[in-house]
Amino acid sequence: MTYLSLLETWNRKINLISPTTIRDAWTRHFIDSVQILDSYQPRSGIWGDLGSGGGFPGLIVAILCAERFPETKAVLIESDLRKCTFLRTVIRETGIDAKVLSDRIETAPPLDAQSISARALAPLPVLLGYVNRHLAPGGTAMLPKGENWQAEIAEAGESWNFKFTAHKSKTNPQAVVLEIGELTHV
Repeated sequence: MTYLSLLETWNRKINLISPTTIRDAWTRHFIDSVQILDSYQPRSGIWGDLGSGGGFPGLIVAILCAERFPETKAVLIESDLRKCTFLRTVIRETGIDAKVLSDRIETAPPLDAQSISARALAPLPVLLGYVNRHLAPGGTAMLPKGENWQAEIAEAGESWNFKFTAHKSKTNPQAVVLEIGELTHV
């Protein structure tokens, strides 16, 4: 509840999530983020979240990993300094162990992360370039995608080789969480 309270307060000042979704934040953002760890158990090491914004799914993953997988540490990359301040506030107030990098995804030092997430950041062909920069060899990306996910897979396949599993979304019957591994540029 601490996170939700902070989200409601801060969202009035900076656009962390769409104001139209604040009433449905629990389902639309929190549960939508939780389902990533329902589909995938991380290995020890770094979990990188790209373009973290309001902390979905990165902060949710960090909170759950603190409880379930303490050997996994979250690192969130966000270029907007105001959003970074919000993310650090949630981290401090919830007492979790996570780090926020105030940087652009393209210029941040590679994370060499075992796991990567990103939500509503970019179309898959672009997103895989970011993932490739920060994912360790043998790592896995967990990427929530909307109803056009199959078209994004087809388009990404023109530039990238990868294996994927589509986990049906628990919050939107048209959406999935893509589990992507063995990523290489064509």
